Amino acid sequence: MTTTRPSTEPTRHDARPAPTGSGRATRLAPGLAVVAVATVVVLAGSRIVPTVSPLVVALVLGAVVGSVVVGRARRPRTAARLAGLRPGIAWTTTTVLRTGVVLLGLQLSVPEVLALGWRGLLVVTTTLVVTFAGTLALGRLLRVPRATSLLVATGFSICGAAAISAMQGVVARPGRTPAQVREDDDAVATALALVTVYGTLAIVALPWLARLLHLDDAQAGLWIGASVQEVAQVVTAAGTVSAAALATATVAKLARVALLAPIVTGAGLVAARTGAPGGRTRVAPVPWFVVGFLVAVGLRSAGVVPQPVLDAGSALMTVAFVAAMFALGLGVDVPRLVRTGRRALVLGALSAAVVTTTSLAAVLLLT
Repeated sequence: MTTTRPSTEPTRHDARPAPTGSGRATRLAPGLAVVAVATVVVLAGSRIVPTVSPLVVALVLGAVVGSVVVGRARRPRTAARLAGLRPGIAWTTTTVLRTGVVLLGLQLSVPEVLALGWRGLLVVTTTLVVTFAGTLALGRLLRVPRATSLLVATGFSICGAAAISAMQGVVARPGRTPAQVREDDDAVATALALVTVYGTLAIVALPWLARLLHLDDAQAGLWIGASVQEVAQVVTAAGTVSAAALATATVAKLARVALLAPIVTGAGLVAARTGAPGGRTRVAPVPWFVVGFLVAVGLRSAGVVPQPVLDAGSALMTVAFVAAMFALGLGVDVPRLVRTGRRALVLGALSAAVVTTTSLAAVLLLT
């Protein structure tokens, strides 16, 4: 008999009114305590391997912990304890995750992005559009689940784990069944694994190819910033070329992040018209956290936010994303992910090829 992972979402069979005030805090506390401990552990160890996003480490840790727990879930006492953790875990995967997306907006300044120039912006925009649309098309061709294709397309075309986290708000619709919750958690895990694997390969391959192709520092930096997924990966790859390449790559990466809100909003509009991936319930097309992200970008761009607040916001953003990824990892069905992940692995390879070749062609043609 197959054992399935208990859902991290509250069940629908509880007809009691939701507790408020101190009662709600008490209900959330056990799950939040577990998430908090894991977050501290991940952040404390994140400096050991700086090229791997702590978000990915948090998700893997959550999956490992969840896999161990599943083996003991049939014991009545353990099952009762797990039920007590679910409210706090579910709150982390929704409210905490979306708060992290809002804080991400404080890291983005429109004037800095515009300093890239129209050619650089065209390189970034063209690469993003081609990669996003191409990955979705390849996902359909390979018969990869729609939610997985959407998250992979978002991660490879925009900004890795942070973009996947934002798009997860579109994928994870209200009213999901336990099976749909597991599918969505698996999709997030798959997308994060792919941007880590192929982004890490890009750290080695792109600087070497840039030298082989005799790209100047500005071209190399623009290529790396427009094609590599994670911020840490961009910094590492461009930093091996030169300081000038690193500066250009960083701005190009910011330009990609600036396009996060339109992409998530567009996906929300499509979901509202046709139903979310897997036939979910239709909801409002623009999530509140996307509006918050845009407000945060506006405040940062206007220069009204003091630097200490920006620094604190950056730290809180990382904490929120790490906590949310661990909570999501607790619901990942690792055996199922291994069985069904081959097509997604091919999709990741093809998406990496699309983003790399498209950005290189655009750089060579426009700069």
